[in-house]
Amino acid sequence: MGVFTYEDEVTCSIPPAKMFKAAILDSDNLIPKIMPQAIKCVEILQGEGGPGTIKKIHFGEEGPPRHFVQLPSKLLNFNLALIPLVKPHGSIHIGRKFKSMTHRVDAIDKENFTISYTVIDGDVLSGGIESISHELKVVASPDGGCIYKKTSKYHTKDDAQVCEEHIKGGKEEGLALFKAIEAYVSAHPDEY
Repeated sequence: MGVFTYEDEVTCSIPPAKMFKAAILDSDNLIPKIMPQAIKCVEILQGEGGPGTIKKIHFGEEGPPRHFVQLPSKLLNFNLALIPLVKPHGSIHIGRKFKSMTHRVDAIDKENFTISYTVIDGDVLSGGIESISHELKVVASPDGGCIYKKTSKYHTKDDAQVCEEHIKGGKEEGLALFKAIEAYVSAHPDEY
C-alpha cells in the first residue's frame, strides 16, 4: 500500500466563520444548489453531521470521469478536487463517469474551523485506490478574508500510482467549486 499526499491553499475575501459555514457546514445543501451539474445531492446515511456521520454524495451529470490517463488537460472533465485518477500498472482506461462516493466524518471543530473526513466507499475508489482522507482548515487572512487549506492523502493498493496531471486537474476544478461558493456567499451576505 502506498500513500500519496498533496496540499493546497486557496484564498478568498470571505471571513473564516462565514466560509466555514457555507463551504463545510452547509455544503450538503449549498453545492447541489449552486452546482447541480457537479453534485446532484448528498444523502446522510448515519449520524447528524459530527464525527462518525456517513454521507453518500451523488454526482451530477457532469460528475468526474472514471479514468482519463495522460490526456491533454483541455480534454479533462473534472468537477471535484476529491477525485484522484490512478494509473495502475501503466494501463489506460477511459470509462463511464463516477456515480457516487461515501465518506465518513472523522473529526470536526466548529470553533477552529477544521474538518477531517475519509472517502470509504463508492466508484471513486476504483483503479487501485483504497481510501482518501482529507483534512480541511479555514484560517483568517491578514486582509479580513480567509485561507482554505487542504491536505489530502490517497491510500493506494499494491503499486498503484496517483497521476500528478490528474491531481492538478482536480485541484483546478476544486478551485472553481470553492470560487463558486465564494461568489454565492458574496452575493448573499446575510445568508451566512
